[in-house]
Amino acid sequence: MILPAGAAAPDFTLVNQFGQPVRNADFLGRQVTVVFFPLAFSGVCQSELSALRDNLGMFEELGVELLAVSVDSKHTLRAWSEREGYEFSLLADFWPHGAVASAFGAFDDSAGVARRATFVIDADGRVAASFATDRGEARSLDQYRNALATL
Repeated sequence: MILPAGAAAPDFTLVNQFGQPVRNADFLGRQVTVVFFPLAFSGVCQSELSALRDNLGMFEELGVELLAVSVDSKHTLRAWSEREGYEFSLLADFWPHGAVASAFGAFDDSAGVARRATFVIDADGRVAASFATDRGEARSLDQYRNALATL
């Protein structure tokens, strides 16, 4: 079960697609949305992240940082980011494999990848809203809008 609204966001440090460490503690006092996705270069994940790329303004106008997380390596995420023009951080939950996804309750043990789960985190580091979809089912922009409205 994914972390519900009101839960404290787990502490984590992951590297982004450029190998730079990103700590959620660095976002205290700011709002962030953490988007877990199974794998780079896969059809549903690409359509989801491309929709976020094309609608990044809905996060920016609220001052919300967007972080996308998968179990892929930083090298895979960089190649995908460059190919697709993603201008937000893609974080590698590569090793220990899926540890951050697990901490959020968003790891699919049977598949060995993150589930499609999203967490909107407020400036105090608490989950303001969370939602997930079933395997193979994309999240809608309306789900993001509704979650962002909780801030």
